[in-house]
Amino acid sequence: MRVLLVALATAAVLLAVTTPATAAEPAADLDSAAVPEAARSQLDLITELTTQNCPELPPAWVVAQVQTESGWDADLRTGTATGLLQVSERTWVAAGGAPWPDPALTDPAEHLRVVVPWLCATLRAAAGYLATTPKDVTVLDAMLVCHLAGCRRVTGSESGVPAAGEADCSQACSTAIRRYLDSVHDLVGRYSGAPPADDREGAAPEQRPADPAAAPAPAWTGGATGCERPDPVRSGGCLTGAAEHGLAAATAVFEPVIDTVGCWDEHAQNPRSDHPKGRACDLFTGPAGRFAKDGDLDEGWRVARWFATNAEPLKVKYLIWQGRYWDPSVREDGTGWGRRYTGGGVYDTSDPTGGHFDHIHVSFAE
Repeated sequence: MRVLLVALATAAVLLAVTTPATAAEPAADLDSAAVPEAARSQLDLITELTTQNCPELPPAWVVAQVQTESGWDADLRTGTATGLLQVSERTWVAAGGAPWPDPALTDPAEHLRVVVPWLCATLRAAAGYLATTPKDVTVLDAMLVCHLAGCRRVTGSESGVPAAGEADCSQACSTAIRRYLDSVHDLVGRYSGAPPADDREGAAPEQRPADPAAAPAPAWTGGATGCERPDPVRSGGCLTGAAEHGLAAATAVFEPVIDTVGCWDEHAQNPRSDHPKGRACDLFTGPAGRFAKDGDLDEGWRVARWFATNAEPLKVKYLIWQGRYWDPSVREDGTGWGRRYTGGGVYDTSDPTGGHFDHIHVSFAE
């Protein structure tokens, strides 16, 4: 681990003082029509930052990593991380940014100018480490693991991608890392029209399982129903047809990372809630009563974004997660996740459960 950290620091310094490398063709050409609309205005900058200074980092990987990290929401904040590439203040400052609050952090172009060279430094440090300590991981994947979970997950695991129990990585941590890698790989393929770059001779990318969250959710077509379906979690409870369908769809995709589910409930403290109507479920990716962090937080965001992405077919009315309220009709900030959850005068939003920091609440319109 110390070797990689020293190499990372050295690489960061070298990036700052050496002459830019000769521009090279990126390993995967970007299809501008395939990338998210929010990314298109930054494609020239990303291509410039990579091809001129870090030709071994394909532009498609940067676009895919940003999409996986933040969905191109420059104002997104998850825990202590912020911005397009979800960096902490410590990483931001180490990469050359100013201490927070720094307006450049949430400016898409300025954020990329600071963090993309940092990604390149990480990539080159990983390449140096793997050259002396070969592992069954690509340099680009090692960079992703470092960025998401810390370089000790690379150095402390046998393959470079930790299994549960390796490098202090829990099952949730390991699952989050593998889903993260799968998501970036899938998006690189979409954005470049070709399989992602892989620098291992004889590697077989097709061995990676497809990310089930990438597939469209099955649509609910049964129309509005009453609370007539049995709640599969709570005996005596009931769900509407859309709620039953949405819960089953989410469970099929996220069952390994959803720890606990709660749907129907009398909710005496808030009779207006959708829970006693059978129209809402709470999904926990970690322990109840604790602020989600690390893998639990990452998986929670994956679940929440999956519901948002599939809001129309699943008849999602609104979502609450990490002190934020989302509904399909609001897009002032581009994604809708910028609205603060107030608790409606009923819930203590500073509490892990009251503020929905330990679970995702999803209400269904049907």
